[in-house]
Amino acid sequence: MKALLVVDMLNDFISPDGALYIGPAAQDVVPAVQERLRQHRSEGSPVIYICDYHLEDDREFEMFPPHGLSGSGGEEVIPELAPQTGDRVIRKRRYSGFFGTDLDLTLREKRITEIELAGVVTNICILYTAASARMLNYQVTVHKNAVASFDEDAHKFALQELEKTLGVTLV
Repeated sequence: MKALLVVDMLNDFISPDGALYIGPAAQDVVPAVQERLRQHRSEGSPVIYICDYHLEDDREFEMFPPHGLSGSGGEEVIPELAPQTGDRVIRKRRYSGFFGTDLDLTLREKRITEIELAGVVTNICILYTAASARMLNYQVTVHKNAVASFDEDAHKFALQELEKTLGVTLV
């Protein structure tokens, strides 16, 4: 069985006034993620949102501006992609959706063996979530038009790493 993981499609990354707005690529990726959601929901595949959720003193802010702060509104999924009844939301504090969360347990309880990743940022949270998934023996697929980054060169590099190093299926 497979599931769709929607990664960090949050106000802080996608909205132009977001704390860590990824730029024009943010708007380009929304319709593709909407399509992936429609497809998976029509097939009855589980949809799991993986969402950055930080505390004010998070050490990640030594590298990136504060974002995804609890209670700020920036940590919320954008309205166009809002979770529906039956979807699961998992909050994370690190790049990988697996690190320090119950994502692996959730997938195993649902007998998921294949995941598709969609969202942002390709070279950070998508890449590290995919790496963790592959280390746990999940099959991983990424639709290239359903992921984006604030850095086009890093985005291209991450796609290559996903495919060539991790064995992720790119479509």
